[in-house]
Amino acid sequence: MPRLSAGPYQCSGRVEVFHGGSWSTVCDADFDQQDAEVVCRELDCGIPVKVLGSAAFGRGEGLVWTEELQCRGKESDISFCPISSSLKHSTCSHDNDVGLICSGYTEARLVNGPDSCSGRVELLYLGVWGTVCAVSWDMRAVDVLCAQLDCGSAVAVVEVDWFGEGSNHIWADVFDCQGKETHLSQCGISSWSRAACSHKHDAGVICNGSSVSLHEGRVRLSGGSECQGEVEVYFRQDWRRVLLDSWSQSEASVLYRQLGCGSVLNYHSSPTTTEHKHMCVTGFSCSGSEEHLRNCSSA
Repeated sequence: MPRLSAGPYQCSGRVEVFHGGSWSTVCDADFDQQDAEVVCRELDCGIPVKVLGSAAFGRGEGLVWTEELQCRGKESDISFCPISSSLKHSTCSHDNDVGLICSGYTEARLVNGPDSCSGRVELLYLGVWGTVCAVSWDMRAVDVLCAQLDCGSAVAVVEVDWFGEGSNHIWADVFDCQGKETHLSQCGISSWSRAACSHKHDAGVICNGSSVSLHEGRVRLSGGSECQGEVEVYFRQDWRRVLLDSWSQSEASVLYRQLGCGSVLNYHSSPTTTEHKHMCVTGFSCSGSEEHLRNCSSA
């Protein structure tokens, strides 16, 4: 039976095993990635993020385990792993205690949407489902989530009014993904201020495998020509004008690139009156180099 001690989270810390009636630390020379996979799995902590040597979580007490785990990585717990007498333990001390960081997150789901590929984001951590903060998510992380759920790639991160508020726990971690990972647990994790999160900020996601994505976010110019007219976005089952208060050359350039209309010859923006705002969607904030308006942030 293993445990992780002296770490900042339940799924990180110094690796210790219960053997002979007491807890012993493990030598970093005797512990590899396959062993880490089994320990994280047995503790219901997802997959390994990092194995750390040289007493990264402090020096333990008591004995240093004198045997070596030889897990293949697929075992459900370390009791099924072969064990051999370690030839290295004579040179190991508590200065060599191995540490382990597991992801903690084991499953993800999208709930309260019309299908399994759109909805409010919920993650399973130590057997408890919780929501996440929209402010801590970017499109690369959402791409990974959509791929993990076999839902294709990301279309949008949406506000809480799309799929409603969750309840109970809020997980305030930020997933630092490159976008090529196949599972969120493979992304680096940093902590977001939990004080900045509430269920009013629960993140929702639309993946392109969802029926919602078939039309949502499509853009057109209405005015008799494909490359001339008022900017409209298909949003919640209807074509709506974009609030043009912050529209600039950058946004216009991205729109024309997306529509295959070449370079912008001319554009103008005019403020939208209050009584028409319910017919509109928010603007976009683009750098001008994006391929698609959905790659821009919301204004």
